[in-house]
Amino acid sequence: MAASTSSAIKTYLEGRRFGVPVFRDGPRPKQRLPFIVVQEAMPLTWNPRANGDFGDPNADITVTETVTVDLVQQARVQTGPSTTRVTERYGLAEALARALHGCTLPAAPGPVTAVRVQDIDRIPISDNRVRHSITVRIERQLLTSEVTP
Repeated sequence: MAASTSSAIKTYLEGRRFGVPVFRDGPRPKQRLPFIVVQEAMPLTWNPRANGDFGDPNADITVTETVTVDLVQQARVQTGPSTTRVTERYGLAEALARALHGCTLPAAPGPVTAVRVQDIDRIPISDNRVRHSITVRIERQLLTSEVTP
């Protein structure tokens, strides 16, 4: 069992064997491209339709957790003085999104009722790199261990 939602997504994606290393919260220093970074609780919101009686201190509370899955790749390499070759794996971000949408996250630390991909943004960044940011919304139970100091 994973310790967090991002760990559960990391475990799930690694099991799908996309051939890209997956990290929580950031890559290792000097990590080679491509890589995937999973960040959780951005934001974590209450789901008012799924929650029970707020007068019951033992009632389950369902939250919607927004998770971002960032795929960072090299866009192209120079092959000659004025020529380049594309190295970006077109379709990889979409394959990641397809794998995540509707999955069950069996390694999650608590019950997950829905995993939905909201969108994919392609963002060119510096140094000839491109980032695909996949926004995932996860409906899950808020665990007592998360709110107990």
